[in-house]
This record gives sequence, C-alpha cells and structure tokens, in this order.
Amino acid sequence: MISLYFIERPVLANVLAILMIVIGGVALFSLPVAQYPDVTPPTVQVSTRYPGAGARTLVDTVALPIEQQVNGVENMIYMQSTSTSDGTYTLIVTFRIGTDLNFAQVLVQNRVSAALSSLPDPVQKQGVTVQKQSTAILSFVTLISPDKRFDSLYLANYATIRLKDELARLPGVGNVAIFGAGQYSIRVWLDPEKLKARGLTAQDVTQALQQQSQQVAAGQLGGPPIQQGQPFQYTVIVQGRLAEAEQFENVIVKTGNAGEITRVPSSARRATARSSRSTTARPPASRSSRPRARTRSTCRPSSPNVWRSFRANSPPGWCSRFRSTQRSSSMRRSRRSTRR
Repeated sequence: MISLYFIERPVLANVLAILMIVIGGVALFSLPVAQYPDVTPPTVQVSTRYPGAGARTLVDTVALPIEQQVNGVENMIYMQSTSTSDGTYTLIVTFRIGTDLNFAQVLVQNRVSAALSSLPDPVQKQGVTVQKQSTAILSFVTLISPDKRFDSLYLANYATIRLKDELARLPGVGNVAIFGAGQYSIRVWLDPEKLKARGLTAQDVTQALQQQSQQVAAGQLGGPPIQQGQPFQYTVIVQGRLAEAEQFENVIVKTGNAGEITRVPSSARRATARSSRSTTARPPASRSSRPRARTRSTCRPSSPNVWRSFRANSPPGWCSRFRSTQRSSSMRRSRRSTRR
C-alpha cells in the first residue's frame, strides 16, 4: 500500500510534508479570499417615476410599453414589476445563472430605449434607469440622532449628500439605496377655488414653474466677429433654476390685459418638505422609550467578501458626524420661516 511506502521512509515523508507547507504558504498570497459558484440568478433593474400618477395609470402608460419590449430578451427566465401609488415603477428582469450581467444590461437597455417614444412626456423627462443588481445585501447602515436635533428628513438628506457617493466608490459595492424620508423638495399646494376664480388649471401652474425655473445659456458680449479695438469679451450669467422657497413665490402664473399679475401665492401655497410623503422612516422597537430619527442605506455588493474593504475605505467617523451642509442649512431656515 502507498501508506506503508511512506511509513518505511520517514525522511521522504517529512520532506514532502515540508514542501507542501511551503507551496501552500507561497500560494496563500495569490489565492482569492473566497471563490464560490453563482447560486442566485443575476438580475437587471429598470426604474422610473411618473409624478402625480397612480398605480393604475402607471400600469397602463408605463409598465405595459416597457414590458412588451423587454419580454423575451435573451437568456431571460422571468420578470416582475411593481407600480406604487406615489408614481414609482420598478421592473426586475431575472436571467439564467451564468449569464454575463454586463451583456444582459445592454440588452435590456436596448429594449427600454425602443419603448421610450411610447412613454408619457413626464416619464421621458424623469428618465428611465437600467442598472444591474445583486440579490445579496451586504449591510444596513443606520444613522441616528440621539439628542433629537435632526429628524429623519435631515438624516436622509445628509446620507444622500455625504455618504452615498462615498459608499458607491468602495470596491465591490454595486448599488447603494437610501431608505427613509426622502430628499428635500419644494411642495406647492393648489387651491381649486382660487384657480377657478382666476381661470387657471393645475397644468398652467406647472408650465409656469417649468418655464421660469430652468438653466439658460445667455451667450457672450463682445464675441467675434468684433470691431477693431474691442478690448473685452464678457460671458452673460443669468439666474438659473430656482432654489429657495421665496423665489417660487415670485413666479408669474398669469397676466391680465390691464396689467394684472397672478403669482403662485395667489392660487397656491408652498412649503419645504420631503419629496414624497408616502415613504416614512419608522424606527424599530427599542428598549429606550425616547423615539429616535433613523434612515437606512443599503449596500448591494457586486462581488463577495467586501466587508473588509468597506470598513477600510469608509470615511473615519462618518457614522457619528452630523455636519450641516449649505443646502441642508438653507432648507432648514426655509422650513422654520414657513412654520412661523
């Protein structure tokens, strides 16, 4: 037997054992940390928003054209879609195990591009996002305010500005999603009685806000061709998109024949609030009776075993710092003035 051969020759057995240890030690630095076959099918996510639309409207105007085009894409197993009452549409396309996810994303993107012309104009302006997605969640990161100085809206906005991009650049992280109160936005409430008295509709107010809040290239003064002796050339800078709540109050909605001017406060009221009221941050059960505002960010890895790199590349102390940004400070000032 082969075991008897090495028992009778102990020196040879020891030499082979030492040689195996040396080979294993050299190969340890070049082997991957973990290498397992894929056991879950890859997925590609298609998402968009239709502001102001309900679930039934989303199914008829957005889901149907997209799914008719995406259905039957190469190596697809099945797909499932979700249409919510706040105008959010999500389509998950699942492919066979072993499919190249980058190639599958390109195929889905081409199918979605063919359906863009059939989508409503607000959806085309919002854009349709196609990205690859892993079904495995790496971690949940929770931001809290122990002294209750910051609410869930502020924490969600802080995570969007300061943390989301930092986490997305970590090696192995495929996607970062923020759950919570959403982002800051200017919300305008229309008064139907005032609109009727002034002969206006909601579409008139929407068009006025879109036309008077946009980026414009104003051009230059003194550009070629110029006369001889022209010493200077100036670039004209004009006001772009509106950023403060007070600026939206000065938007002109309608002008009369006698010079009457109808502005936004004459037919509506505005306030700074979260972008969607259908999403709230509810803290889990805790031993402490004092409620604490929370927001969560989810990291979806594109490769396994990235937690070590995640911690090594994270900003130092970012979970405990709550530095206010210029955008957040201005939004809080606007919100306090609105309450007063």
